[in-house]
Order: sequence, then structure tokens, then C-alpha cells
Amino acid sequence: MKAMVFCAGLGTRLKPLTDDRPKALVPLAGKPLIEHVVERLKSFGFTDIIVNVHHFADKVEAFLAERGNFGVNITVSDERNLLLDTGGGLKKAAHFFSDGQPFLIHNVDIISDINLAELYGRHVESRALASLAVSNRLSSRYFLFDNAMQLAGWKNIKTNEQKIARVGDTYLPFAFNGIHVVNPAIFELMDGFDGKFSIVDLYLQLAKSHFIEGIDVTKSRIIDVGKPAALLEAEKLIG
Repeated sequence: MKAMVFCAGLGTRLKPLTDDRPKALVPLAGKPLIEHVVERLKSFGFTDIIVNVHHFADKVEAFLAERGNFGVNITVSDERNLLLDTGGGLKKAAHFFSDGQPFLIHNVDIISDINLAELYGRHVESRALASLAVSNRLSSRYFLFDNAMQLAGWKNIKTNEQKIARVGDTYLPFAFNGIHVVNPAIFELMDGFDGKFSIVDLYLQLAKSHFIEGIDVTKSRIIDVGKPAALLEAEKLIG
């Protein structure tokens, strides 16, 4: 199975830890974040992984080479010249997913105990265009779903900005966890999306005519370690 790890972000929320290193190499319990994520992917049978790089890209490449790519096949998607955001980064990596099989995307700053193989299997069974791991938890931004957990919109609680893809009577708010499984057919549906763009905007556009589902993983333990304080909490999770 194949996966992509989003590593190219600037890691601004983790400053000053990212003043001299990329977010992917911020240590957690003695190991960089990217090592935690790659090892989890490997443990669930993901053997071909592409990682995008931008901020301190050379350091990420050197670290992977030093560790022998952790015994799996790792390809680097180079965004040194232009940070493409999540959607643009995925589109640039399209060539890697030419085998026609679904693939998993994992943010490098997410630590969880989600069963990734089970998540992948549920996506295959549902035949959704994309399956998003979501939770019923406090957040400033939410994906909105209908009663069948089909993506219908997005809302920013702080600004009250709202984007509706499917009009309905009820919207169920769930926080996105930065882990999703995607059908490679998505690359054929990216017309009009070029350069730098968010995968959230892509999902909302495609949700108007395609099945994008939310998979509720509220019972799982998930920590976004994008801020220094969360690193201590994450150490308890993996300890």
C-alpha cells in the first residue's frame, strides 16, 4: 500500500523549535515526528511512501538517507521553490499513485492510535472518493456532514465563515484529524486547481457531485502536535 506524508509546512506554530529545523524533525520522545509517522505506516503495511519537503528540505532528505528510509521505499516530492499547500502538494505527487489503488495521506504532526489498516479497509468498502478521519471534539474549524456522514460543508467557528457544498436541513460538525484515504480518481477531477491550493477547498468542490465520507474515530486518541505544549501530551500517548 502507498501513502503520502505532508512534511512541507513551515511549522510556524512550533517556533522556536522550527527556527533551525523542519517540523518533520522536531523531536518527540527521542525521535523526530517523521520517524513516528513512517514507523506507524510501516507497521500497518504501507511500504511505499512519498513525503513532500520545503522548509529545511535538505535536512529531511539527509535524515531519511541516514536512517535507510526505515526499510521502506520513500520518495521525496520537492517543493523547495514553491510551497504548494496540501492540495497542490498532492497534485504534484500524482505520478506516485499511478497504480490505481487507494492511498493514505497523513500529516506529519499528527500522533494517534488510529488503526490505519482498518481506516483503509473501510474506505475500500465504501467506494468513496475520499474518506476523512474525523472526531467529535472541540476545534475552531469543522467539516460539516449530513446524517449519512457525507461531506456537506465547512465552517470556521471563530470567523463564522461557512462554505456549503450540499444544502441540507442538518449539518453535523466534526473536526478533521489530518488522516485520510483517497481514491486516485481524484487526480482526474482537479481541473481548475493548479499551483498552490488547499485540499479542503478541493474536497468541498468535489463534494457537490461526489461521495466524500467522514469516518468517525472519536474513540481513538489523536493529538495535533503543531504546538510545543502538545508535544508533552503526545509523549504520554506513545509512552
